[in-house]
Amino acid sequence: MSMRRLFPTALPVALAVSFLVCVPAASAQTGSVSGTTAQTAPAATIKRFSLHTNIVDGKMVYVDDKGAVNPTLSAAVGDTVEILLDSGEGAEHDLVVPELNVASPKFSASTGRQTVRFKVTQPGEFTYYCSVPGHRQIGMEGKLKVTGQAVAASQTGASTDAALALYTPAPLPQRGADPAAVSISADPAKVPPAIGPRAPQTQKVRMETVELAGKLDDGTSFTYWTFNRQVPGPMLRARVGDTIELTLANAKDSKAIHSIDLHAVTGGHGGGEHTQVAPGTEKTIAFKALNPGLYVYHCATPLVPQHIAAGMYGMILIEPEAGLPKVDREYYVMQGDMYTHRPFGAKVHQEPDLEKMSNELPDYYVFNGAVGALTKTNKLQAKVGETVRIYFGVGGPNKVASFHIIGEIFDKVYGEASFTGLKNDVQTTLVAPGGATIVELKVEHPGSYLLVDHALSRTGKGAVGVLEVTGEGVPGVYKAGKL
Repeated sequence: MSMRRLFPTALPVALAVSFLVCVPAASAQTGSVSGTTAQTAPAATIKRFSLHTNIVDGKMVYVDDKGAVNPTLSAAVGDTVEILLDSGEGAEHDLVVPELNVASPKFSASTGRQTVRFKVTQPGEFTYYCSVPGHRQIGMEGKLKVTGQAVAASQTGASTDAALALYTPAPLPQRGADPAAVSISADPAKVPPAIGPRAPQTQKVRMETVELAGKLDDGTSFTYWTFNRQVPGPMLRARVGDTIELTLANAKDSKAIHSIDLHAVTGGHGGGEHTQVAPGTEKTIAFKALNPGLYVYHCATPLVPQHIAAGMYGMILIEPEAGLPKVDREYYVMQGDMYTHRPFGAKVHQEPDLEKMSNELPDYYVFNGAVGALTKTNKLQAKVGETVRIYFGVGGPNKVASFHIIGEIFDKVYGEASFTGLKNDVQTTLVAPGGATIVELKVEHPGSYLLVDHALSRTGKGAVGVLEVTGEGVPGVYKAGKL
């Protein structure tokens, strides 16, 4: 599959009225550090700025009234800086300057504009940025330049180590698992019905992105970002030649922008270019299914790996013109890797750890979004003599899966989910992040068969499921003990 760009092009930049004036300061709040040389502060002025947030050229940024991206703000020692902040695209943000002990309130479409006000007492070049996880990494930072000489140290009590704050992540408070957390694990048996041979049609699909507290494990919760409140998102099904009109809505109470990139789509970054949806809004795209196969979809909003690791992935099956051979049961399973501040098994509300994600050091490997999703919540079921087809994909964002069923052999494997890549009698099949496979097996003996990633240390981090087979075994296939 060809490389695709993960980020959208510029969204419209909504401009705010911005001004910069110099008037005598009536009052000011101190929020800065001072130098070691005592000086008399110059006549104070108020410097007022206005900044929007938005997405420009695939990056999340601050924008001023002239359209300048992450503009450099200027002030002098003794000035009071007042910044009016507005969420241009509706998502939640803030603005912090850790070296000056400055932090604005959180702001979004629901809160409206917020203002941060502080007095500067130290010259230098300081970085302002958004502290919402992932936002600084995708572009939300600029410079505040302060001229003049430092005022007396006695005027402030800030730590001289404040400059280290730019490079030292703030510790996250630990809190217990959310008692309101719900199951987000997709039922693997909820596969759309087979299409079979028919003329191409137009399908209309509506999906909603929802952020919610979900059960990651017994006694452990996590704030999932989802398609339709489940992980993976709903399985979609069409046939070659169909046209799909897809509407993506973002729940009003979301804090982030979301989108969808379907690997089955040709053009528009897989749909990601035109489905950047702010909280409380929706957008629609239409595409033709040109190629048969099983394809992953995922969120394509920066920071893309963060959105995927939080649960925003799923699959769409495009059947060939003649349809697929009939089987007795079909199942939908996806693997993901998750990165949390606390170790695997901690009985807390887990927060995402973007540094671990960047270093590709997962704490959890999950089937269908959660530990126990396919061992406790929804086991796969079959009877002796039935043929089972599993649509298996990897949301990622980072790790390859070695898909295997302990005690069974795949009679058929459609390698990389290509209907022209059929293999027979396969024990373990590799599936790349953002990739998929289709496996088929006829079950001939009762028992509990374990779905695993054969990088077997991962079973201890959640990557295990059960295929429960009932009925009388085929004579001669297996027997405990001597003949």
